[in-house]
Amino acid sequence: MRERLSEVGIRPRQARIIQALSRMEPTSQVSLAREFRITPASMSTMTVRLIEAGFVSRGPHPDEARSNVLRLTERGRELLSDIHAAWNDIDALIEEQLGAQNAETLTRLTHELRDGLGGHVPGARSTEASAAGKELS
Repeated sequence: MRERLSEVGIRPRQARIIQALSRMEPTSQVSLAREFRITPASMSTMTVRLIEAGFVSRGPHPDEARSNVLRLTERGRELLSDIHAAWNDIDALIEEQLGAQNAETLTRLTHELRDGLGGHVPGARSTEASAAGKELS
């Protein structure tokens, strides 16, 4: 994965942050850090690199003058298709090596393990909450 994503100029963790941000934006750096269960300082280091690369922007929070929010830039949004293509390439490689049924089993088991250990897909709850809110309106 590292090699495949290096072709588009990012690392796997950066890809995960960009993907989560696409689900959560606009969001604060603290909220993003919370989703990844890391310190805000660690998230700051990662987001600064994404901002410097032109994939993410930081701007004032519309309701709180002392807070900032993160958003994907147009360049960051365009990168999403490259990230998804890289993930699909790795899925295809796994399926090629293990066979379709074993690859599906591997995916299911790793998701069960992640969930059983208290993990989650960063930003997925924001998407679910947003969808639930739309259903109620």
